[in-house]
Amino acid sequence: MSSVTPTTFWASIGFIVTALGGLFSMQTGHASDNGHDSLAGREDLSRAELKLERVATEVKKFWRPSVATSGAVTFSPDIGELVEEAYERAGLQMVSGYDLRTARRSLDLMLMEWANRGINLWCVDEHTESLALNTGNFTAVNTSSKVAVSILDAILRTDAGNVNKQSDYELSRISRNTYMGIPSKLTKGRPTQLYVDRQQGSINLNIWPRTDSGNYQIVYTYIRRMEDSGPGGTYDPDVPDRFWPALVAGLAYNIALKKPEAGQRIQMLKQVYDEQFQYAADEDREKSPFRLYPGGYNS
Repeated sequence: MSSVTPTTFWASIGFIVTALGGLFSMQTGHASDNGHDSLAGREDLSRAELKLERVATEVKKFWRPSVATSGAVTFSPDIGELVEEAYERAGLQMVSGYDLRTARRSLDLMLMEWANRGINLWCVDEHTESLALNTGNFTAVNTSSKVAVSILDAILRTDAGNVNKQSDYELSRISRNTYMGIPSKLTKGRPTQLYVDRQQGSINLNIWPRTDSGNYQIVYTYIRRMEDSGPGGTYDPDVPDRFWPALVAGLAYNIALKKPEAGQRIQMLKQVYDEQFQYAADEDREKSPFRLYPGGYNS
């Protein structure tokens, strides 16, 4: 905010008082002068009002009261509000419970489609699996609230928790053909290889050799399935706020595909959706320091 000196402040007040006085005198003069042309009087009055408006504008340049912001960052629309916004963007109204149900169905399918586009950082989790003696395979995380849909990497940990002996070893990921070609899958030892078998509804992790003790852990990072929208529309979406614009844009596009009356907006909504998703995806990536040093290099 610009600082205002006392001189500037009182000079501005003087301008306003002078203008008001002139405007008042002109009004009373015209009222007492019966011979004065009413049209000319109105023109003089308009010029005085314009002059006063200009003075007020100049005063604002020097004296602007501070404007307080909300001080809050709590905007968090639930799924019902996001669905309502999507309908409005499609030029439609949500008027029935079925409208909400069909929108939630489209939302859940869209989130599954997002998983196919690549790694979503907020869906990357880590899990530690303790292995018993003679373990050769186990199932990745698969519960009612968390389901692994892809395995990113894994390490073998020995002597977990022992500050003097704990060690991590890389597991070499192999293909189905390589795993099937191992002649003796009952061999025991320290596991060195991992085959990830993605099945419908679950992921099976196969290690070789089988564990020769109960002193091993597999620590793996995985991509979890995004949570469903849930009934009623009162839950929060399982996406970070930077993806909310893309979510609303994509949902508006998918709703328009199912509503003939919104057909003319489909192309526009698709363009907005693609742009918003790209903006969010570009931001949703790992960042590492990058420095340039002058001088080049010597050969």
